[in-house]
Amino acid sequence: MKEVGQKKLPKILLYTFLVCSSLLSLFPFYWMFVIGSNSTTSVNQFPPAMLPGTQFVENAMNVFERIDFFGAMFNSFFISSAVTLSVLFFCSLAGFAFAKLQFEGKNMLFVFLLATMMIPPQLGLIPSFMIISKLGWIDTLQAVIVPTMVSAFGVFWMRQYISSAIPDELLEAARMDGCGTFRTYWNIVLPTVKPGLATLGIVTFMNTWNDFLWPLVVLKDQSVHTIQIALRTLNDVFYTDYSMILAGTFMATLPILVVFILFSRYFIVGLTEGAVKN
Repeated sequence: MKEVGQKKLPKILLYTFLVCSSLLSLFPFYWMFVIGSNSTTSVNQFPPAMLPGTQFVENAMNVFERIDFFGAMFNSFFISSAVTLSVLFFCSLAGFAFAKLQFEGKNMLFVFLLATMMIPPQLGLIPSFMIISKLGWIDTLQAVIVPTMVSAFGVFWMRQYISSAIPDELLEAARMDGCGTFRTYWNIVLPTVKPGLATLGIVTFMNTWNDFLWPLVVLKDQSVHTIQIALRTLNDVFYTDYSMILAGTFMATLPILVVFILFSRYFIVGLTEGAVKN
């Protein structure tokens, strides 16, 4: 009996740790909903309200009156989807080239690509804005989409994943069957690396959805605001209605949660498979 109890103890401690970690991770979302469903007065009092209230619908209606919430949500969804699809295509294509094709200067180009990841993105803010302004793209969605259509991290991730997941013998067999380079990429490589694509897609979608600085710089017209910029306009100069803002933030977080829940299985598989070299 003692041996059985000693064997169960590590599992009990592990599950206790996992449950506590999960509760700590979920608490910010719960607290966001609590604030969004109460009034700002009840939240500011001490002790603050700890249970959900009955004013979430009222606060949500105030958000809808102040900003074009669903229009901003559509803009964010369109931008995030377009950026994610382009990143998946271009990064997987470049990753395939770096992983499996032989061409002059490949290693030097890959090192240069990795070096760009060390440069803070804020340093390119002014040059990027000047280019977008010259093109006449200010206050257009392509001003946010085009500069982020490919990422150095995405190329690095797909290169590493393809190197470990695609054996050279598979590509040789495809060439012997008459497949060209692009057809090999499209028909052989892409179906095999779906977990890696799902992982990169989730990360890209979430980062693009939450992006604030660059859309704030290039999107001035309210009709093209993303949801992050629209929520920022809810702040008043002399008074901040935290309940209204948190209600809008809670609703803006739901699409990300839905996307992660739908693709979480592929996300985990992509991380585990990409970490093991066959």
